[in-house]
Amino acid sequence: MKQRLQALELPTLQPKWLMAGALSIALFAMLPSSQPYRVDFPTLVSSPAPEPAAPSEVEMPETLSYEVASGDSLSGIFSLIGVSQQQMVQVLEADYSVLALDTLRPGHRLNFWLDEAGNSLNKLELVLSPAHKVRFTRVEPGSFEVEESIIDGQWRTKTFEGEVHGSFARVATQAGLSVSDVANIENLFKDKVDFRRDLRAGDRFGVVRNSQFVDGQATGAHEVLAVSFMMRGREVSAFRHSDGQFYDQDGNSLQRAFLAKPFNGKYRISDHFNPRRKHPVTGRVKPHNGTDWALPGGTPLLAAGDGVVTRVENHPYAGRYVVIDHGGRYRTRYLHMSKIQVRKGQRVSRGQRIGLSGSTGRVTGPHLHYEFHINGRPVNALKADIPMASSVPRRERQGFFAESHQYRKMMGMEG
Repeated sequence: MKQRLQALELPTLQPKWLMAGALSIALFAMLPSSQPYRVDFPTLVSSPAPEPAAPSEVEMPETLSYEVASGDSLSGIFSLIGVSQQQMVQVLEADYSVLALDTLRPGHRLNFWLDEAGNSLNKLELVLSPAHKVRFTRVEPGSFEVEESIIDGQWRTKTFEGEVHGSFARVATQAGLSVSDVANIENLFKDKVDFRRDLRAGDRFGVVRNSQFVDGQATGAHEVLAVSFMMRGREVSAFRHSDGQFYDQDGNSLQRAFLAKPFNGKYRISDHFNPRRKHPVTGRVKPHNGTDWALPGGTPLLAAGDGVVTRVENHPYAGRYVVIDHGGRYRTRYLHMSKIQVRKGQRVSRGQRIGLSGSTGRVTGPHLHYEFHINGRPVNALKADIPMASSVPRRERQGFFAESHQYRKMMGMEG
């Protein structure tokens, strides 16, 4: 495990006195005793002491900064730092609404602020990337609040082109695309292209992708804007529209609409989406980032849309849960499951069973907690502008065709 201990150096704020003038004594030559002599002393001048900065105005540096390495666990890191497992559980309780600590991987950084004795945690910051940070702050003994910071940054567009020789995945990664990009592209075209049989040696492809930067530093976040395959004179393309969905060159959707709810049947809502919900005792904001349905235990849960399973986890408060990336900017979460029937990396189709509802984690009874995220932020799945159309709306077609024309030129698909 790599660790970097930073000494907490706080400048002592003391009044600084300015003394003007130099003390000098002029010694005159011996004069006759009848003539007096005089010694002049300079006047002492002082300036008022400056007001010390208020403690709340000084940003304290972290006590310890730790870079996550391969094989690390959150429990092991807390033990190494000397923070109790009890406080780790308190932080995990605060993380329930974000579930950021389940995403720890090598290269992530944890910044700890400890008390003067060095054995109690006041604040923890998880740095996922220069654009994404999550901070846990102790607000009272045994309780932490969580705050997530997501910066839009700057997005730079780049075109990737290549010729197929062997598998598309191998050639695409060699061209500079990520494994995640390739998985999303293959999932996007699953009803249009058989990547094992349809692609032949000499077929061409092009991809337009945005990459995120913060202060000139790459964050590792990408979004595919357009993809085109030229297969022996036949073109198959996908272009992302302003609604986040992908459409072909004729404006028809390549992605099926999302399910209104990820299960069959009618069940009552036991708790609504409320990002500003307050704790009944403390009065502090404790957001509820999803919709809860009172499903009986063992009810089949369905993927809300086509996508790739990115997380299969077991959390002390969220219980067993699954996260599905639907490509573009959409992601769904399914919490408190009794059984998970998919694996990480698996491609799923809309309506496919992914597991069973349950009461795992810290709950009072069986139910489904369902979250829908757009651009990394939770939204109300019942009211948000979630794509349901099968084609680009008529009033938006002119703009869509103009943009897709530019993408095709960037990928070298037309002159």
